Amino acid sequence: MAGSADFDLYRPSEEHDMLRDAVRSLAEAKIAPYAAAVDEEARFPREALDALTANDLHAVHVPEEYGGGGADALATVIVIEEVARVCASSSLIPAVNKLGSLPVILSGSEQLKKRYLGPLAKGDAMFSYCLSEPDAGSDAAGMKTKAVRDGDHYVLNGVKRWITNAGESEYYTVMAVTDPEKRSKGISAFVVEKGDEGVSFGAPEKKLGIKGSPTREVYLDNVRIPADRMIGEEGTGFATAMKTLDHTRITIAAQALGIAQGALDYAKGYVRERKQFGKPIGDFQGVQFMLADMAMKIEAARQLTYAAAAKSERVAAGGGEGDLTFQGAAAKCFASDVAMEVTTDAVQLLGGYGYTRDYPVERLMRDAKITQIYEGTNQVQRIVMARNLP
Repeated sequence: MAGSADFDLYRPSEEHDMLRDAVRSLAEAKIAPYAAAVDEEARFPREALDALTANDLHAVHVPEEYGGGGADALATVIVIEEVARVCASSSLIPAVNKLGSLPVILSGSEQLKKRYLGPLAKGDAMFSYCLSEPDAGSDAAGMKTKAVRDGDHYVLNGVKRWITNAGESEYYTVMAVTDPEKRSKGISAFVVEKGDEGVSFGAPEKKLGIKGSPTREVYLDNVRIPADRMIGEEGTGFATAMKTLDHTRITIAAQALGIAQGALDYAKGYVRERKQFGKPIGDFQGVQFMLADMAMKIEAARQLTYAAAAKSERVAAGGGEGDLTFQGAAAKCFASDVAMEVTTDAVQLLGGYGYTRDYPVERLMRDAKITQIYEGTNQVQRIVMARNLP
């Protein structure tokens, strides 16, 4: 085959590149200036939410028929990556809006989609995801939250832990046991609203990183909701939860990628300016090799993440791509391990300055750690990959 300059197989489209430029400009102008204060004060990044909402970037994945932008999975990844490059806490706004609402998109009735995706797309509400519990982390199927049928309602009781943006979000996808005999096949999914009677929240967790994104327990105390708020059929909730994670783990890879890129960009600028022994430390081969390794690993993570995003999009459109589970787990696991290595090296390159809060790399290092843990620890990702070897 003859070569061609417009051989588009392994590059994002022009629209994707334009989206990246737009999000990067917005992130640098409207989100980056607040990132250090958001971390220092452990406060919700209100400025970022306002900027993202004003530019329709807070939930780009919502389909057009429900008032959303209808962005594909790669576009969603690029938005999250570019926001995470300046502020990981803020990148959890678009990421968790997708995580919380995807069960409704994948399995919800038309009525549920209309009711809950519209306000999300408009920016009137955020969406959180309630799977984990105090005694059900990696073993999510061991959950104890119960939903008992009562006429045309369900009554929910239980505690959900590690819920991102809890208290800020209006809507919550909640997994609960409807048939205790059936383990994972006895779990159903529901939409719970912040204003439902019996819903309350614990104190925000005091965390190592992503301090601007509140993580709280969600308490369900005799929460009575209409039966039509069940997402899909009874007993299909766990399958929906797992299918959701196949797609959304790629958004965590994107977040890790952005954090790593932000750290490399800062370190690159620093080593050009910092002089020791009469010349910039960037002239020393040992430093150059560190930067080369950082850039190489980020590029490998990006290619894996973008390919997984493309696969996610094809699956969402009805394609039978059987190895999305492997690809999503691989992207998340690899990119988050890379983010931890790269941010640690960035701190090293800044020396003593890297260890202080006057420079952003220590924040990026703290923020990177969670990407190896949430949406399935990297140990669990390796189990998932081993069970789904292509």
